[in-house]
Amino acid sequence: MHTPVALLLELGIILTALSLIAAGARRFALTPVPLYLVAGLAVGDGGIAPVPAAREFVDTGAAIGLILLLLTLGLDFTAREFTASLRRHRSSALVDLVLNAIPGAVAGWLFGLDAAGVLALSGATYVSSSGIIARLLGDLRRLGNRETPAVLSVLVLEDFAMAAYLPLLAVVTAGGSWWEAFFAVVAATAVVGAAVGASSRWGHHVGRVLSPADAEQVLLRLLGFTLVVAALAEMVHVSAAVGAFLVGLTLTGAAAERARTVLGPLRDLFAAVFFLALGMSADPGQLLPALPAAAVLALITAITKVATGWYAAGREGAGRRGRLRAGSALVARGEFSVVVIGLAATAQDRLAALVTCYVILLAVCGPVLTRLAPTRGLPSRRASERAPGMLDKPRPSTAASAPDPAGSGTRSG
Repeated sequence: MHTPVALLLELGIILTALSLIAAGARRFALTPVPLYLVAGLAVGDGGIAPVPAAREFVDTGAAIGLILLLLTLGLDFTAREFTASLRRHRSSALVDLVLNAIPGAVAGWLFGLDAAGVLALSGATYVSSSGIIARLLGDLRRLGNRETPAVLSVLVLEDFAMAAYLPLLAVVTAGGSWWEAFFAVVAATAVVGAAVGASSRWGHHVGRVLSPADAEQVLLRLLGFTLVVAALAEMVHVSAAVGAFLVGLTLTGAAAERARTVLGPLRDLFAAVFFLALGMSADPGQLLPALPAAAVLALITAITKVATGWYAAGREGAGRRGRLRAGSALVARGEFSVVVIGLAATAQDRLAALVTCYVILLAVCGPVLTRLAPTRGLPSRRASERAPGMLDKPRPSTAASAPDPAGSGTRSG
């Protein structure tokens, strides 16, 4: 079997550069995510050092990276904890939708976009990046913080909203009728609801099948099953990320702990590729004309996301610092906004440039704001005194014992 030399050389240089970037970021107790995105701009189309031979691998690896990020995020939940937290944060979801979709819709109207363009831009400003934020919470050791259930609930509710939104956007963009759009939304919602119900009822059986004694078998079975579910989710116009998250929900207790251990290194590798690919998807030369409008929109929706996190974290009993941490964590936009570009922006160059520039700005600035958010506060209440929800599940020992670069640990606001 012949392997192209250019592919091996470019991948080797990319992975070496990413390792140096990550090492430098860790030295200063920073997350490497913004640096991965900037590196993607440098090696993407129009960058200073394009890597055409590695592009196909990076694009495929990015899809796997997003799936692994959402799979491991789901491992931190149980279906019962998940549904309880969602019930508590229904009002947070409404606040999130109103505060963050409306600015995009208004901007689309001011820019003279058609109905599909307005709908697409409102979706791009509404949804945060689950992939970026999941990585940030782990990097900054904030998974045990009081405000974290609120952040995760908002993210998951957005992801599930995307399960209905993306089919709707696809039909509207294609010029379909209202009944086709209605059918697509109902079908996607029914599939997600059935999957959540099946996860809650039969998840323990899946856990036994996916958790043999041999680590190699755990990796092969779990990754294979997750990719199949992700593919089926895409076939019914539900995000592959949502499908991966549902697989994570099915595993609890020792099975989830073992899955985290086995998947950790693989997730970190492909997550780095995912963030690199986000940067590579943008051409720096096409972003400059859209920069002023994108910067204004980014500033407005960064403020509205902070307000969303402030409200949601307040429902978990977090104090002012915790609310600010939650709000800053939600600022980053990413993968779903890129999907929106692919669905709606192919025939609208202005929308493509605007959304791409907007995503790059918030994908880079969001993690920085999250890192700078206040971390000192009063010690958190005992686990038994916390609001019921997602934090009842045991955390990985590495997250509990590793030093906390951000100084946040499990402190409350």
